Amino acid sequence: MAVAIKMPKMSDTMTEGVVRKWNYKIGDTIKGGDILAEVETDKATMDLENYEKGTILHFAINEGDAAPVDSVIAIVGAQGEDFSALLNGAGSAPKANTEEKKETVAAVSTPSAVGAPVANIVANNDQRIKASPLAKKLAQDKGIDIAAIAGSGENGRIIKSDIENFKPASVNTGAVYVGGTESYDEINVSQMRKTIAARLAESKFTAPHFYLTMQINMDQALAARSAMNASGEVKISVNDMIVKAASLALRKHQWVNASWLGTKIRFNHHIHIGVAMAVDDGLLVPVVKFADQKSLSSISSEVKAFNAKAKEKKLQPTDWAGNTFTISNLGMFGIEEFTGIINPPDACILAVGAVTETVGIVKGEIAKTNIMKVTLSCDHRIVDGVVGSKFLNTLKEYLEEPVKMLV
Repeated sequence: MAVAIKMPKMSDTMTEGVVRKWNYKIGDTIKGGDILAEVETDKATMDLENYEKGTILHFAINEGDAAPVDSVIAIVGAQGEDFSALLNGAGSAPKANTEEKKETVAAVSTPSAVGAPVANIVANNDQRIKASPLAKKLAQDKGIDIAAIAGSGENGRIIKSDIENFKPASVNTGAVYVGGTESYDEINVSQMRKTIAARLAESKFTAPHFYLTMQINMDQALAARSAMNASGEVKISVNDMIVKAASLALRKHQWVNASWLGTKIRFNHHIHIGVAMAVDDGLLVPVVKFADQKSLSSISSEVKAFNAKAKEKKLQPTDWAGNTFTISNLGMFGIEEFTGIINPPDACILAVGAVTETVGIVKGEIAKTNIMKVTLSCDHRIVDGVVGSKFLNTLKEYLEEPVKMLV
C-alpha cells in the first residue's frame, strides 16, 4: 500500500523546509534508515531519514523548493501502484527559486540650459500614444519624446516618417542620451531568513527596547591576551574574553540573566551565552552553556567549533537552544558602535564594537590607549536603566582588570 512521506518538523521554530537534495530518484527502492533527502530548515541543513519500505513512486516537490511542515513531499509504495488519492490537498509546487526580469529603457540626461527639455522615454506598451512599433523604436534611438509629435497616420497614428521629419522647437544643448538595461534578480527567502525576520520583528515590536553604551579601556585585556597566546596552545580572541567577562558579570546581576514570560519573570541560575555568527543566509546563535564555569581556552575551542559547524550548516538544534544572554560582535568588521535587537527569550543583548587605538588620559598623562564601545540593548519590562548600568560597570571592571576573571 502506497504511503505518503510528509515534511517533518525538524526544529521547534520550523514551519516549512526546503529540499536541497533528493538522495534517490523515482523508481529506486528504499528501506527504513535510508537518508531520503537533505532538508534546509530555518537554522541548519539536516538529513531526512526514511521509515518506509518500498519503491519511490513520486516526488511532490523539486530540489530547491519549499514545503510546509506536514505536507506531502514524496510517495513510497509498490511499483505501478495508484497513489493519486494520497496527493489530494498536497498543493501545487512552489515557484522556481530565481527569476530574472529585465526591461529596456532609454533615458535622456539634460543639464540646465535654455531650450525644450527632452523627457525620459521608457520602452513600454503605453496604449495612450498611438504609434507604430517602428516609430517608437526610432524615437527611442533618437532620444525624441514621442508624445511631442503629431501623427500623420490614420487617426493620428505616429509613423516612421513623422519621426524622421521631426524638428524640435529649440536645440537642447548638452543633452546626453544614455541607453541601458534595467535588470534585477529575485530569490526565494531562505528558511533561515524567514525565521530571523519573524523572530526579530516580534522582539523589536513586542519588547520595549532601550540602549546603554559604555566605553571600556582594553589595554590590560590586550596585554593579558598576548601573554596567554604566547604560552598557550589555544589562541584566545577578544570575543572569548568578552564572553567570559559577561558570564561572570551575569552572576552578579540576575535581572539581566532573566526572561519575560508574560505573567512571570524567570531568573535563570545557569548562564548560557549565545554567540551570534554570520553565515551566508543570515545569522546563527550557537550557545556556550555554563560559560561562567568554563576556562577561556575552553570557551575559545567551543566557539571555534561552533563557527566551523555554522559555516557548513551542521549545527544541530541542541547547539542553538537555551540561551539566557546573547553577544553580537561586529568589531572584526571595523564597526565601532551599533545596537542589537534582543534575541528572545533573553532580557538583553550586548553589541560589541571594534577595539580602536586612540589618545587618552592614562594615569594622569596623555598617552596612546585602546578603547572599545559596547551597547546593551535591554527589555524595559525586565531591566531598568540602573540595573543595566550596573551590569555594564561590572563587565567593564572584568575587562579592564582581566586578572579578576581568573580568581
